[in-house]
Amino acid sequence: MSDQSHSDRLRVAVIGVGYLGRFHALIYSRLPEVDLVGVVDTDQDRAEAVAAETGCGRYDRIQDLIGRVDAASVVVPTTAHLEAAAPLLSQGIHVLLEKPIAPSLSEGAEIVRLARAHGATLQIGHVERFNAGVMALAQRIDSPVYLEAQRMGGFVERATDVDVVSDLMIHDIDIVLSLVDAEIGSISAVGASVLTEHVDIANARLEFSNGTVANVVASRVSDRVTRRFRVFQTRMYLSLDFVAQTIDLAEPRLVSGAARPEIARERIQVEPIKPLDLELAEFVRCIRDGQAPLVDGRTGLKALEVALEVRGRIAQGAGLQRASRRS
Repeated sequence: MSDQSHSDRLRVAVIGVGYLGRFHALIYSRLPEVDLVGVVDTDQDRAEAVAAETGCGRYDRIQDLIGRVDAASVVVPTTAHLEAAAPLLSQGIHVLLEKPIAPSLSEGAEIVRLARAHGATLQIGHVERFNAGVMALAQRIDSPVYLEAQRMGGFVERATDVDVVSDLMIHDIDIVLSLVDAEIGSISAVGASVLTEHVDIANARLEFSNGTVANVVASRVSDRVTRRFRVFQTRMYLSLDFVAQTIDLAEPRLVSGAARPEIARERIQVEPIKPLDLELAEFVRCIRDGQAPLVDGRTGLKALEVALEVRGRIAQGAGLQRASRRS
């Protein structure tokens, strides 16, 4: 049991306790520096069940939390992000908002404005930034020339309200943007609808002003799960397997007496961590220390801007057509 007094703990709530929101509540309930005050959900039975499971209160409205909490995770459908976050941010309550930040740039910009105007910490839930493999990869990257991301898996019923770009690809868009220190010069993309009315499989090519190119593929209609991120840079190749949490390295090394270098290969086994646990702990730490989050509002807004451009490119072309076969 924590020796931290109740008054010293950060008072937190979770708005939306569906599949992912329930995990937010469970994690907060275990953090010694946090007091999970309550949960809110439009589904009263679900809210009651999660409240009982985590030992916190259940509230009918977000407004009922004002004055009772210091921070909140907002884990509601993207279309409701502004509606749910605005009453909290306008009262200076810190918010961890699930990705993407909003359905549109205008709503995303308003969320960022509210946070800034009222001095509230705003963190966007791009949880893959807290993946141990991604963090280990980032430490080894210097001026990448080409990046390739593959995020493919089977269909999940709960994701039918959004396309694969907003659901999956935006994770890798955000990672690419964090690794390339340049502005995007051009974007091209294709995609197809397979099982829903939205794009279910997509490919995007991002070309940066410094010559770096990134190719990003996302699918939610594939037979097997593939989570891979490759990077080519001068004199080094790196490949991250998200599932196995391994990084394969290949680089030239001089050999005494040889006419040319040989290719040295190494496999690094990354110590696995639970990204969501780390993300929420980081949110709490940033509030405590008054530091900017790793994925702040502006970062989330930039990822959304690129994702929307990808969607626009797909819609402009012949890509949004119902595919006849699975990938």
